[in-house]
Amino acid sequence: MTTFDARPHAAAAGARQPEWLASVLLGGLPTPCDAVFPFHGLVEPACVSSARRFVDHTLTGWGSDGVAFEAQLVVSELVTNAMRHGGGIDELRLLAYGAELACVVTDRSPAAPVAVRPDVFAEFGRGLRLVEAICTTWGWVVSSTRRKLVWAVLAA
Repeated sequence: MTTFDARPHAAAAGARQPEWLASVLLGGLPTPCDAVFPFHGLVEPACVSSARRFVDHTLTGWGSDGVAFEAQLVVSELVTNAMRHGGGIDELRLLAYGAELACVVTDRSPAAPVAVRPDVFAEFGRGLRLVEAICTTWGWVVSSTRRKLVWAVLAA
């Protein structure tokens, strides 16, 4: 029997974990605004621009285009991290509930994401710090299929 910790993990000390998001991701409860972009195993730089277009189109349709720029930045970082460190990306999911928007990226690795303090001359390592600065909270959960869901919540 395989066990896993299905509780959402907060990335920063004291970060708030939205109960509604856990209910949707782990309990399968529906939310009125839920959109999924499947990547079908693609792992190429064009995935990031496709994800950004999906965010723009979806949020415009929901009437939440005021947060589209920030959501596109967050999604770009999460998708890039999934491709670079997560063994590939499975899907991007956008969820809106009340005044919050969650961006959820599913990758193929159960390993926890790591937000490092990069050297000022480092080429990489700032992505999750950017997510942390833009979002009200972010974290991850490992599913029963050993896939990792990295989520970030923005105030819509």
